[in-house]
Amino acid sequence: MYLVTVTGNLLIILAIVTDPRLHTPMYFFLANLSFADIGFTSTTVPKMLLNIQTQNKAITYAGCLSQMFFYIFFAGLENFLLTAMAYDRFVAICHPLHYTVIMNPQFCGLLLLACWVSVVSLLYGTALGVYLSSAATHNSRDSAVASVMYTVVTPMLNPFIYSLRNKDIKQALGRLFSCRETPT
Repeated sequence: MYLVTVTGNLLIILAIVTDPRLHTPMYFFLANLSFADIGFTSTTVPKMLLNIQTQNKAITYAGCLSQMFFYIFFAGLENFLLTAMAYDRFVAICHPLHYTVIMNPQFCGLLLLACWVSVVSLLYGTALGVYLSSAATHNSRDSAVASVMYTVVTPMLNPFIYSLRNKDIKQALGRLFSCRETPT
């Protein structure tokens, strides 16, 4: 599932970067969402796979803090990117004649920067309190199932949900993998 997640999201990024027809605000945010999904999954899954292989559940305190930092960072980034994508669609639907003026490259870059800054400034304080709380209040089996669903299954499905059902992405991937020249 980890390989499917990384491969699917990398294909989305590659299709968007290489196809000039996809150089629009929606796909700009979608490529960043794919990057966030790769980072989010790569924060926990490799260590989890190592733990399963070695039957060792230990993690150093520094490793735990580092993993928590990046886990919260990418999870928050994903949420803010989805908000930016929702705003993009709102402008496209409610203000179609002003769309290109409002969603210009500078504003999209500013929205992306705001997503990154918001994660750092808003989420870390509250998340630290939750993750550093007593382990006695949590059911470990339920927590493990929820963690796998959230950290592995959801990012694996995101490329299918957000992109692979999209005809523009399908066409871009087709052009990316075809050896023949496509007429413009």
